[in-house]
Amino acid sequence: MDRSNHYEVAFESYLQDHRLCYVAVDETRRPVLEDEEVKSLDFIVFGPEDARLVIDIKGRRFPGGPPRRPRPVWECWSFREDVTGLDRWAELAGPSYRGLLVFAYSLHPSVELAPATPDLYAWRGRRYLFRAVDVGDYRDHMRIRSPSWDTVTLTKADFRALVRPFSDFVRPRVPEEVPF
Repeated sequence: MDRSNHYEVAFESYLQDHRLCYVAVDETRRPVLEDEEVKSLDFIVFGPEDARLVIDIKGRRFPGGPPRRPRPVWECWSFREDVTGLDRWAELAGPSYRGLLVFAYSLHPSVELAPATPDLYAWRGRRYLFRAVDVGDYRDHMRIRSPSWDTVTLTKADFRALVRPFSDFVRPRVPEEVPF
């Protein structure tokens, strides 16, 4: 975890507010596994219902693009090493662990969402929306975004099919009761 990264610090605050047990991983040194450097993860989260998660936070703005020409696109790109590193951490942690890419969207003030939107979170004058994709699903559907930067992404349709509120991974959703 990088304490100068507002996306990661906001996510940590979210974890604390929701009383989730977690370990924030120190990113100052790159870990070595089997004589090979591996990208650090950001958090290990232990949730109710036996949720065991290794997490890499991907901070994005919504809408993206330059202020004069904002693009209303939910960016979901990542570096390939983020995906392979998270896969390795989940495998190393054990069969009950799941790797998640958590997209922390910093929302522009003009973006309107219903107050009951799952994982809409206000912190230090900003609003964030936390969405997650299982790293295995991401890997299975990713496409090359930039060969020179070694970045990957999902198509809009794949992202919509795979992304879920982060809370879905730590607390199963309970259907709302229908009054009789």
